[in-house]
This record gives sequence, structure tokens and C-alpha cells, in this order.
Amino acid sequence: MRILHTMIRVGDLERSIRFYTEVLGMKVIRRKDYPEGKFTLAFVGYGDESEGAVIELTHNWETKSYELGNGFGHIAVAVPDAYKACEEVTAKGGKVTRPAGPMKHGGSVIAFVEDPDGYKIEFIQRA
Repeated sequence: MRILHTMIRVGDLERSIRFYTEVLGMKVIRRKDYPEGKFTLAFVGYGDESEGAVIELTHNWETKSYELGNGFGHIAVAVPDAYKACEEVTAKGGKVTRPAGPMKHGGSVIAFVEDPDGYKIEFIQRA
């Protein structure tokens, strides 16, 4: 068994695709409209789904926004340099909510950024 994807609901699919592709450097792996259900699924990630987990962006056509709730935590992405990754996100218009630095009570260097819908993405520095 392995993890295939994480699904998040987004209010504006094109805005979210721009964030995940242009700001975080992912690629759109596949996308499909479901007119009868009035929704679109777009899968984004860093590689092919056969090799690793991806993110499923679900856009329900008649819903403009969602409440994030308090159960969802974050998506984690490995980066070679969290400080540089934050600089790049900021330069591309993204929002850094926790600058890169050592994790409290631990040794890892981490940072957090936020997508256009308010979902948190954690950068974990891995050489």
C-alpha cells in the first residue's frame, strides 16, 4: 500500500493551479471536468502519480469558498533550502506565514506558506 493523493477543496481552480504550479513548481498531472456533477478535479505534483503522492484539487463549480475547519493540518514538502524556498515564494507573490528557521523542540529547519484558499504547506529542509 501507499498514499496516492491528498484532496483539498478550492474556491477558484485556476488561481489554485497557478499557485501550485508557478509558486511551488508543481505540474498539472491530469485534469477532468464532470459536468453532470458540476465539479472539476485537477491533480498536481512533482512527479508521476505512479512514483509518488500528489494533491487533488477539487473545485465544485457552485462553491466559491470553504471553511478550513480545525481538523486539517498541512501538506509537507521536502526542500533542499527552506530559506531560499521562502524567498522564492515571496518573490512569486506567495504568502510565507512562518519564516524558515529551526523547529521548536527539534532540529529540523522548517517554514510554512499558505495557498490562496488558506491551506498551509510546510517546507521541511532536507539536504
